[in-house]
Amino acid sequence: MEYPADMRDFARFLGKDTTDRQLLRAGREDVSRYVQTMMGKRRYSRAAVKRRLASIRAFYRFARRKNLIQENPFDKFQGPKGGRPLPKVLSEREVGKLLAARVHVDDEVLYSRDHAMFELMYAAGLRIGELVGLNIRDVDRERRLMRVTGKGNKQRPVLFNQTALHALNRYLAVRPNAATDALFLSRRDKRLTVRGVRFAFDAMKRAAGIEGAATPHTLRHSFATHLLEHGANLMVIKELLGHESLSTTQIYTNISLEHIRQTYDDSHPRDNDIKPKP
Repeated sequence: MEYPADMRDFARFLGKDTTDRQLLRAGREDVSRYVQTMMGKRRYSRAAVKRRLASIRAFYRFARRKNLIQENPFDKFQGPKGGRPLPKVLSEREVGKLLAARVHVDDEVLYSRDHAMFELMYAAGLRIGELVGLNIRDVDRERRLMRVTGKGNKQRPVLFNQTALHALNRYLAVRPNAATDALFLSRRDKRLTVRGVRFAFDAMKRAAGIEGAATPHTLRHSFATHLLEHGANLMVIKELLGHESLSTTQIYTNISLEHIRQTYDDSHPRDNDIKPKP
């Protein structure tokens, strides 16, 4: 019977104490870390993870019915979904090439605008609609903080890094005076549209020599994946992305593993002799 073994494994993950008392102290973040470990370090399949979670979920439903716990850590928690294709992600090297691309070099306004836009998207994991909706007053450059309006007209604070700040300062130094408070302007000094951002991204992607179906939204996926690969907590990434549910953010655990595997396969010298020739 797999149920006892599953519970013992989860208890060992939580700490040295493998008793029910240890299990009853678990919280939502513990469950999230356990899923990360199974799909990351342990390299379990989605099916194996879902089976183990079914055992653990049954334990906490029973504990809640018996009033042994006040809150079920599985409330609103969903396991990994099978069959969903993983989003496209750029490597860190590709992001670097994109953000260094030289487009509109003879036009300082457009050059600095485009670099500021995509530095911000990658620095903060912005959706394209959130980017074009930004107003100047939404950006606190001193604190490197922005107020973003996301899905459902919900606002959230997002952080951005020093590199994005430098690019933003360069753009704001030459941004034309306009009747609109929009942060990013079109050639006609109106609020830049989603279509305009996509056009600018395609131009930079071509200049950087990046192939494939990358879009501005790819920068959001890349932001989350690279943070996870560098040790960021999944709950922190969830808040930065503005996700309602942790289950939505969990897809980046799967992306990260596949991204690491691809980098490994491309980089390890031992297999060079048996790789197919391009």
